[in-house]
Amino acid sequence: QVQLVESGGDLVQPGGSLRLSCAASGFTFSGYSMTWYRQAPGKERESVAGISSIGGTTNYADSVKGRFTISRDNAKKTVYLQMNFLKPEDTAVYYCNTKVIGIDYWGKGTLVTVSL
Repeated sequence: QVQLVESGGDLVQPGGSLRLSCAASGFTFSGYSMTWYRQAPGKERESVAGISSIGGTTNYADSVKGRFTISRDNAKKTVYLQMNFLKPEDTAVYYCNTKVIGIDYWGKGTLVTVSL
């Protein structure tokens, strides 16, 4: 079955960096686009960054452009989110997502807290 497992969340100071990872299994990873979402306390889940199946196309929310970079390693079946210049408003649970044959799959998320 499709499984997505996020890791890398942590407590970090404003201005710091983190790299999130999402390990995928149960489907042909190289054939599907991948998306990172986040959900802050009391807010709706929002799309942060997406990447096409072979990594040639990426897109970002305006709030993270120039600070976050999404990438993937199809050999390792892993998608990454490099987050730089983190701000307190980046605090959220970050989720990995893919849609396989019309069905959305989610990981359990990893918590990123940006605070002094």
